[in-house]
Amino acid sequence: MSSSQDFFAAYDALLARWPTGTTEIDVPTPYGTTRVHAYGPADATPVLLLHGGGSTGAVWFANAPALGAQHRVLAVDILGDAGRSVLGGRPLRTTTDLMAWLDAVLDGLDVSRTHLLGHSYGGWIALTYALHAPRRVDRLVLLDPTQCFAHYRPGFLLRSLPILLRPTEARARAFLDRETAGTDTDLGWKRLYALAVSDFPNRKLVIGRRPDPAALSVPLLVLLAGRSGVHDAANVAARARKAVPAARIETLPELTHFALPTAEPERTNRWITDFLADDQEK
Repeated sequence: MSSSQDFFAAYDALLARWPTGTTEIDVPTPYGTTRVHAYGPADATPVLLLHGGGSTGAVWFANAPALGAQHRVLAVDILGDAGRSVLGGRPLRTTTDLMAWLDAVLDGLDVSRTHLLGHSYGGWIALTYALHAPRRVDRLVLLDPTQCFAHYRPGFLLRSLPILLRPTEARARAFLDRETAGTDTDLGWKRLYALAVSDFPNRKLVIGRRPDPAALSVPLLVLLAGRSGVHDAANVAARARKAVPAARIETLPELTHFALPTAEPERTNRWITDFLADDQEK
């Protein structure tokens, strides 16, 4: 049986791998206080990072150095999930609440426009927000996003049931080991994720309907995990191309859903930084 002390020790260990100069910011919102890890030039164009469920904002340690060379990296702990953000004030229950929370986070950071990058559940939030407030989003990057272009594989939902019904660290580790087999997914992050599952069994993520990506008006990059167990990458790519013909869609053939963003970060970082650099050249 672990304790939240173990979780925060794993969290701090990941955060210690962020580059020197990283600062911690607590942003008050009507729904509670949001922890943000910030790195990079204060006057550079910001890129806001939204993690997958249970991953926390600390997960971007291998991406922050590359992204922070030209941008102000702002990695949030999503409110309601495991991490150092603390719920308080208004209840956070609906997609409307979630959008208002992110509006308040950007306002609190004094950010009028930003690039937006999300993985998995964070990708769903990022796409939903880009549709909600396109005037505030310059470019959108989605890493193997869930519930954006296609449904989950039924087999994935079945494999997830044990950690949903009886969340323990051992079950979460076994689940992750299967879902990341054959990849160099970071072991420190895997420990953090397993502890998030076991130590925060009552975390409540806001889940809403699948957005309509055809209405998107900002430039889009989608990076898919070719071996994703969550959904069929080829199907997601086809649906994304149909919905957003101008999007840049690439598949990382060796990666699985949960391997992102810690496995093969150099390749992922290159795709992202090249895409964001296109904006600076215009």
